[in-house]
Amino acid sequence: MLAMQSNLASSYYVLGRHEQAVLMRQEIYSGYLKLHGKQHEHTVVAANNYAATLKDLRRYEEAKALLRQSMPVARRLLGESHELTLRMNWNYAWALYMADGAKLRELREAVATLEDTERTARRVLGGTHPLTVDLEVELQYARAALRARETPSGSS
Repeated sequence: MLAMQSNLASSYYVLGRHEQAVLMRQEIYSGYLKLHGKQHEHTVVAANNYAATLKDLRRYEEAKALLRQSMPVARRLLGESHELTLRMNWNYAWALYMADGAKLRELREAVATLEDTERTARRVLGGTHPLTVDLEVELQYARAALRARETPSGSS
C-alpha cells in the first residue's frame, strides 16, 4: 500500500499538486517508520523521497533536518557508495547552498559534500553515468554560489 501511495505522490507532484505530494510523502515516511523503523532500506528511500520533495518546494530547513537524521542510516545500511546514499548527499548539499541566507560555512559544506559525492559517483558509477554528470553540474553551481559569497562587493 505504501509503495502505491508513493507512486500516487509522484503523480501528484508531476501534475503540479505539490502540497498534496509533500503531505503524502510525509505520511508514507511515517508509515515506513511505524512498519519497519528507521533502520530499514524502505524507510530510508521514503525519507529521501520526502526530503527531495521538501527541497523542490524550497522548504530547505525541513529537508536538511530530515536528511541529517537519515543520511547516517543510509551510510550504515547501504554504504557510502550506494546510489541512494549519493542522492541523499546531493539533496542535502542542494538544500544547504540554495537556502535563502545560506551562511558561508553552509556553502563550503555544500561544496565539500558535492566534491566527495561526485568523486565517489565517478569511481563507482563512471564518468558518463547520469548521476555523475548531474553531480558535476551541481558542483559547478555550488562553487559559483560560494565564489559569489566570498568575493567582496564591488570587486570582480
